[in-house]
Amino acid sequence: MKRKRKFPILFITITLIIITALLFPTWTPKIEGVNSVAELKSIEINGTKLEVMIRGADKSNPIAIFVHGGPGSSEIPYVRKYQDLLEEHFTIVHYDQRGSGKSFHFFEDYSNITSEQHVDDLLALTEYVKEEFSQEKVILISHSYGTYIGLQAASKYPENYAAYIGIGQVSNTTESEMDSLEYIIHQAQQAGNQKDVEQIESLRDSIENGEAHTPRNMVRKYGGAARLIDENMDYLLGFLTSPEYNLLDVIRYFKGISATQEILLDEEKDKDITTIVNKIDIPLYFVMGKYDYMTSTNAAKKYYDNLDAPIKDFIIFEYSAHYPQFEEERLFADWLIKTSKSLEL
Repeated sequence: MKRKRKFPILFITITLIIITALLFPTWTPKIEGVNSVAELKSIEINGTKLEVMIRGADKSNPIAIFVHGGPGSSEIPYVRKYQDLLEEHFTIVHYDQRGSGKSFHFFEDYSNITSEQHVDDLLALTEYVKEEFSQEKVILISHSYGTYIGLQAASKYPENYAAYIGIGQVSNTTESEMDSLEYIIHQAQQAGNQKDVEQIESLRDSIENGEAHTPRNMVRKYGGAARLIDENMDYLLGFLTSPEYNLLDVIRYFKGISATQEILLDEEKDKDITTIVNKIDIPLYFVMGKYDYMTSTNAAKKYYDNLDAPIKDFIIFEYSAHYPQFEEERLFADWLIKTSKSLEL
């Protein structure tokens, strides 16, 4: 009888814990200061609601909008741990893109999602934050797939932006993937992992023909994704402990990736960024990790050399892979603070 009584109590307890985790209110921690800002909110953008996190020690500081990659890989769950120094000098804006993370809505149809929608959303968000903080221009910082969106937005409406910064900049997809393939083969040979060599070699034709990507688990295994951080652990800890995300948001995160990632990656492959943007009318910076083989540094340099911009620079972080803004956090912050002082803000 005692065992029978314990079961419904345990079931009710577990159910209540799950419901609490699903619906627990989310927020972003306060920043001390009379003119500081720390907001996590949903705003109406182009017929959908996008989740936006805005943080900074002083609202009068320059605005920097960060465009996350993936597609679908929001950085809101964990990014605060890497931006304390930036928050002292900038108003930092992160947002979950349409169909991503907290911006995924269960009853919206994402089957026809395009990068053009993402570009339009970014432009509308830019107008929103410019008006909100009474500033004429913002610094646009994009990462990984986000650079596919950000560079198009900066090219389309350069008057919105003081500069474009592409971290882990995408370029010609096939060239980038082939560079990753050759890197993994070399690293696997050096490590004596013949099985990995054979697996990657078996994919050579499909990657060369643009039909497949170099397996990301292999890129990670051989240090082409991150070298000084554990990005997967960052996500796990963020999902478990971040006040910005609850369990329902975690479910949204994975549903968003499932619904949008393949569609958007196929579009990126078919509409090569190097054929879309060959000129930009504002200062342009590519910030790359030396060991980045998620979006090849070598392929990005080739694209950079053919881009026309009034001011441009190609910056390599010597110890990083795909996340130099996190892997060499302080060096990146110092570089951004210094660079921003030369911009027309």
